[in-house]
Amino acid sequence: MLPFFSIIVPTFNRPLPLAHCLQSLARLDYPRHRFEVIVVDDGSESPTEAVVSSFSNRLNIITLITQPHSGPVTARNKGAAHAKGELLAFTDDDCIPIPNWLKALAMRFAETPDDMICGRILNVLLENLYSAASHFLIEYLYSYYNAKSDQVRFFTSNNLALTADRFHSIGGFNTLFPHAAAEDREFCERWLRHGFRMTYAPEALIYHAHRLTLHSFCRQQFNYGRGAFRFHQLRARRRLDHFRLEPFSFYVNI
Repeated sequence: MLPFFSIIVPTFNRPLPLAHCLQSLARLDYPRHRFEVIVVDDGSESPTEAVVSSFSNRLNIITLITQPHSGPVTARNKGAAHAKGELLAFTDDDCIPIPNWLKALAMRFAETPDDMICGRILNVLLENLYSAASHFLIEYLYSYYNAKSDQVRFFTSNNLALTADRFHSIGGFNTLFPHAAAEDREFCERWLRHGFRMTYAPEALIYHAHRLTLHSFCRQQFNYGRGAFRFHQLRARRRLDHFRLEPFSFYVNI
């Protein structure tokens, strides 16, 4: 029997991208009774009930959870707390999974049931220079941290799947990271410290449509830097070591 997935989608003030995301989930080539969709509204100014309810007849199980604006980390943890599935699959409201996304993940879990699985992410806003630049940076981080297939170290949280038991056993995402920046990196580092493995599954593809302007791109990069600083602080405390940056070549290549 195919595993039961809980797909968790945090959202904030993006009703139209959310509708596109849910439309793609309604088109998944996977038995409707073997997955649920949990949308967590992170205190959006415009209610998302209408968007979610419009898919109630196209998805067997779709649940809307609301919370005061606390950031995507808290939203993901809250969604996971309500999940009924043995497997959790995280994506974002500006993402479009391809129809065989869950099937591809299920096949990987059949081979490595205890691994954390991450699929491929492609930017669809090629005409948006800021979106393209942001995506190129993520691709560089993937190539840097995952250069060896047997020593994968970093995945982003918008195409990530793992067992619910292991997610809860390591404490979920760290709420010390309120912004969408470095919380996935910290989660991966903590996952590996527990002796767990990570696997890259490029066939589990998601299209990413994160539209950016110069201002939002600069804000995003500032948050990335702030998140990276917090990440290094936490790692230094855990290892009782000095603050440590990546080699100089890492920053030159970026």
